[in-house]
Amino acid sequence: MNFDPAEHPGLRPPGFRHAIYGALVVPRPIGWVTTLSADGIVNLAPFSFSNLVASDPLCFMYCANGSHREGGAKDSLLNAEATGEFVFNLCTWDLREQMNATSASSPRSVDEMRATGIEAAPSIVVRPPRVAASPIALECAVVEIVRLPSSEVTANAMVVGRVVQVHVADEAVVDGVIDVAGLRPLGRLGYQDYAVVEQAFSMTRPA
Repeated sequence: MNFDPAEHPGLRPPGFRHAIYGALVVPRPIGWVTTLSADGIVNLAPFSFSNLVASDPLCFMYCANGSHREGGAKDSLLNAEATGEFVFNLCTWDLREQMNATSASSPRSVDEMRATGIEAAPSIVVRPPRVAASPIALECAVVEIVRLPSSEVTANAMVVGRVVQVHVADEAVVDGVIDVAGLRPLGRLGYQDYAVVEQAFSMTRPA
């Protein structure tokens, strides 16, 4: 089958029981992002659309799409705009329940790390804390916020940050490389589904 997505609002063409947009490009890294409001309130939220987007200089992006239940943009967008900083925290199998808990839509006044019992660790360069149990964290300074095409019901925006500090847990390094399979990172699939990386393979690029 093939179809024009503009002709099927909600991305649920005939024959599908649910919207399919989340299952089209998989697996996707989970952007578990910490930000700090102008008033010093910590926000921690997972985003389905996120990834590294450059290596020199190292840059990371996440898309804070949608709106807050209290109106306006999501906290992760407002905070990045207000402070110019955020932290990416790698989500692993061991942190799956905590990550899922932070996906709840909480009042803006709630410190989501404290509310979900997630231990915070201080960052070195930026003010938002990182998740202490996350084996990899990237402190980022916002370089650009891109307003993406939006519908009448969904506002879309991409936050791009330059990585200014990298944290890698000592136990994540084996024989001089990051043991990705050993970390068991999570990936986002469609619907309510996730994947966990437990096995890796190598291929040599052609000369």
